[in-house]
Amino acid sequence: MPEGDTVWQAARRLHSALAGEVLTRSDFRVPKYATVDLTGRKVLDAVARGKHLLTRFEGGLTLHTHLRMEGAWKVYGEGERWRGGPGHQIRAILAAAGRTAVGYRLPVLEFLRTAEEERAVGHLGPDLLGPDWDAGRALSNLLAEPSRPLGEALLDQRNLAGIGNVYKSELCFLLGVTPWLPVGALPEDYAARLPALAKKLLEANRDRPVRQTTGVRHHDLFVYGRAPRPCLRCGTPVRVADQGDGSQERPTYWCPSCQQGPAPAPGSPQKWRDRYPRRDN
Repeated sequence: MPEGDTVWQAARRLHSALAGEVLTRSDFRVPKYATVDLTGRKVLDAVARGKHLLTRFEGGLTLHTHLRMEGAWKVYGEGERWRGGPGHQIRAILAAAGRTAVGYRLPVLEFLRTAEEERAVGHLGPDLLGPDWDAGRALSNLLAEPSRPLGEALLDQRNLAGIGNVYKSELCFLLGVTPWLPVGALPEDYAARLPALAKKLLEANRDRPVRQTTGVRHHDLFVYGRAPRPCLRCGTPVRVADQGDGSQERPTYWCPSCQQGPAPAPGSPQKWRDRYPRRDN
């Protein structure tokens, strides 16, 4: 599932393929923008902002997309077969200089005036992979609601931008606390480490094709996607449950031995249908 590092990679692919080039084709397969044609416009750049992607064109126009759970941007060379999914899942096509960027399953696709991008991303906290990163402000944001479960606070993009379900679970494991521990109960030294640790993980993975948090060969992640297999540290079966109000799928993995704090009771309802999620697109 796309998180800050995945979106950063997608932005880099789009920028490398299209920035500075004049579009020879554009096609937007959503009703609101079906008649929009950017052919003849120059692509200025493509940048990530947390989990949001902004592709800018001359004339002060920005294409804002968000991948959420299943979206992806793929770039293909001339004559290369498109492999991102069936045709009916394509939402956007941008082509220039023999390269074609294809957006699949994009749940958010909208055009903004470039001067008004803050309407889409202005609510975001410091970006873990962006030039605005501010560890102190991120920590202050996280601690502003002491009673809030840590996992929920980490997913709130208003606190810091770029963390999703994978990094939420992995960060809590590395800190040795459950995602249900109230933020205010996090030991002071652990809280102080948290922003830097989160940034370190995302920076280490922004150039990797496969996300890795363990440093152990053949074991990419400590807990995410591992239930009910043994914990890599202690051998206790990893557990999984949904976190939050149920309005979104929030699969949360943890080791009941290595991580201290509250957690759902064994046997409690688990809404997450897939114990072994596939890798990112």
